This record gives sequence, structure tokens and C-alpha cells, in this order.
Amino acid sequence: MIDSNETFVSEFILLGFSSVKNIKLLLFGLFLFIYIITVTGNVVIISIVSDDEQLHTPMYFFLSNLSFLEILYTTNIVPMMLCHIISENHGISFLGCIAQLYFFGSLGSTECFLLGVMAYDRYVAICKPLHYPTLMSVRTSILLAVCSWASGFILTFGALIFVSQLHFCGPNVIRHFFCDLQPVLKLSCKDAYAIYMVAWTLASTILLGSCLLTLASYVHIILTMLKIPFSKGRQKAFSTCTAHLTVVVIYYGAMISMYVSPNNADGAEFNKILSLLYTVVTPFMNPFIYTLRNQEVKQALQKAAIRLCKHF
Repeated sequence: MIDSNETFVSEFILLGFSSVKNIKLLLFGLFLFIYIITVTGNVVIISIVSDDEQLHTPMYFFLSNLSFLEILYTTNIVPMMLCHIISENHGISFLGCIAQLYFFGSLGSTECFLLGVMAYDRYVAICKPLHYPTLMSVRTSILLAVCSWASGFILTFGALIFVSQLHFCGPNVIRHFFCDLQPVLKLSCKDAYAIYMVAWTLASTILLGSCLLTLASYVHIILTMLKIPFSKGRQKAFSTCTAHLTVVVIYYGAMISMYVSPNNADGAEFNKILSLLYTVVTPFMNPFIYTLRNQEVKQALQKAAIRLCKHF
């Protein structure tokens, strides 16, 4: 705390999972295991896609971007959460909180754009296969990826400026395991309703816009698959999309419930569960879904394992 004419908050306290102290070691072990598998699995995907020339396609290029994003996304939150679980000090500096909030929003927005781009890629591949090499060229793929990353970080920066200019002079306890927007705005000494509405509008536009684009792509994909006469053809087309759709349902379902629906604003414990879905569970599932359900990736993994065995 800094004392002058007013007392300004220089540190926030993240309550996290302090209400379940009796199982904190269990939670620490569980989340540490999930984090290690998440990082390792996504690193493996990036390495496999980079090394295997057969995977040098737009689909796997976007998958590599998603895997890299998931590593950053979960690393922004989980390591500090682990420290707070086993430590008595649950503090985070004001600047640290603002930085975590910014990267969370930026990476989350980028993921929405990437999921939309990946859905569009599958739409073109299945619904317009003859035009796929033209519509999804290397240049186009790189441009779509760069725009997804740039849009995510630029759009969130404006909201961050408004939040960083707020004054916090009262309570400094955040009922969450990371610096999320709603809990932080509740602690502002001044009315933050205008900032909340700006952030809500931005989040709603990004989430609903990218979600509708993704759903529209899958509607066209399903209609096209129904026209495929052979069951094997349908199965092959569907297998390329089920993994992506699984991630989409979990991610968008939790995010929209959290940031678009106005009904969960005061449900701190329920919000923690929702937050775990898109900050911990989805990044953890990503490597398994895209490898276990994908024959090409499994073959690439087998080749890499054989090369590794020969090396030793």
C-alpha cells in the first residue's frame, strides 16, 4: 500500500482455491501434472508438424499456431496459480495483474480467431476441394495467422488502457485464481460500468462473431458430407473435423457463459470452474484430440519415434 492523500492499491490478493486448503497438495499435484503434459504435448505437436513434410499444409500450420498459443495461454496463468496453492503469499503486483489480464485477453481473442480460421480451412478443404490450393495458399495461410495474432493483441490493448487508468484505493482481494476483468473492475474506487460495457461489447463481438463463423462453416461441412455417397468418404471427411469441433464446443461454451451471459457475474465459485475449462482443460486436451483422432499425426509420431530409437 502507498499512503498519500488516499491509499492506493499496489498489490492484489488472489484468493484462488484457498477455501479448499485440506486438499491443496492434491490440487497442486493435479494442476502441475496437467501443466507439464499440456506444454509437452503441444511442443510435440509443433515439432512433429515442423519436421514432417507431409504435415506442411494449412491445416497443420494453423494447428501449430494453436499449440504455440495454448502453451503461452496456460503459462500465463497456471505457474502463478501453482505458487499460490502451496504458498501463504497470494499477492500479485498491480502491474503484474494488468499484464496477466492483457495477455489473457489477447491470447483468448487470438484463439477465437484461430478457431474460426481453422473452421474456414476445413470448409474450403471439404466443400471446395478443387479451389483449396488457390484459396488456402501458403501466402494466404500466413496472412490469416498473422491477422489472427495481430487482431487479438491490438483489440485487447484499448481495453487495457482504460483498466490501467482506474484507481484502486479500497479492498484488494480478488475472488479468483487469476486477474480476470470482472473481479478486477469490482475493486475500482470509481464507477467502472462504462469500461465493463466496452469490454463486454468487445468480448461479445469477438466470441459470437468467431463462433458464428465456425458454426456456419460446420453447417456447410455437414451438408456437404451428407452428399458424399460412400460411408468411407463421409468418415474420412468427418474425422478431420470432429477434433476441432470438440475443442470449439468446450472453449466457446465456457467463454460465452462467462463473458457474454450476464447471469454469472456474482457466482465466484462457478466462475472458477468455468475458467478452468478454458485455461486448463482445453489446452490440456488439445494435444490428445489432435493426435489420437488424426491418422496423419499418428503416423508422423510413429516415424519420429522410430528415428529416435535408431538414434539411441
